[in-house]
Amino acid sequence: MSGSSNKNPLQVACEISAEAVVAGRTRPQGDRLEVYTAKELPEGAVTPDLTEANVLRGDWLRDVIKAALEEVAGRTRDVVAILPDAAVRVVLLDFETLPEKREEAEAVVRFRLKKSLPFDVEKARVSYQVQTGSYSKELKVIAAVGLASILDEYEAAFRDVGYAPGVVLPSMLAALGAVDAARPTLVVKVDPFTSSIAILERQQLLLFRTLENARGRNITGEQLAEDVYPSVVFFQDTYKLDVERVFVAGLSDSEMALQSLHAQTGVEVQELVGTEQASGFAGSRSQLAGVTGALLS
Repeated sequence: MSGSSNKNPLQVACEISAEAVVAGRTRPQGDRLEVYTAKELPEGAVTPDLTEANVLRGDWLRDVIKAALEEVAGRTRDVVAILPDAAVRVVLLDFETLPEKREEAEAVVRFRLKKSLPFDVEKARVSYQVQTGSYSKELKVIAAVGLASILDEYEAAFRDVGYAPGVVLPSMLAALGAVDAARPTLVVKVDPFTSSIAILERQQLLLFRTLENARGRNITGEQLAEDVYPSVVFFQDTYKLDVERVFVAGLSDSEMALQSLHAQTGVEVQELVGTEQASGFAGSRSQLAGVTGALLS
């Protein structure tokens, strides 16, 4: 993976999931999406996983990436590549200090990651961002790590059709770029393999969990609320704060999820991508969460 800062100069993003390839481009001003598209991916082309091969039909994936980007990229060849959450592990780490030299700091981060990964960290690529805030004297580090062999599969699919993945992000971290979290905010994003949960406050990521989701996008609002509940309680107990806003993305029946999460938290619940960000989009607005967050952060 690449990119350890939220500042993104690129104007085109393309997200790969097990179901589709979604691509979008911002206006030159970078304030909203100018054009976007979603192309269905044949079943079996991509199976997201942390340790096993993900791209099972590279020819299908390349064809769909090419078709999507030809609609939105224009002459641009540099893109933000957004990968499935099941293919990348995101971990929050606390440190008292980190070495000033980036190579030394990365070695320390890699050492801490060893016990939390189901694969050899020496065979992985690691990207991290340091957060400093007022919650403790410790440094909070967001680390994203994936096997180099798996990341290479996705990146090769872009390069083979003439595009350069200049920044590579997991879907949920990309989507969080669209969230204004000045107050405690819960974000829940569902895909065919995972449910990802994040809680932010004062623009800081304080909790991040990715859960296996065997029900896919058809998970009910009640089931999702049950999955989310332990994370909300942990946040309340740890930071002595209540969640004040909730955003959801990726659900087939978002209305039921909005109702269930509102009943659980007692606060306002909204879709992560609103109609003003996706007017005229033929697909589900939730499909645009990663692309929107990556480009408008």
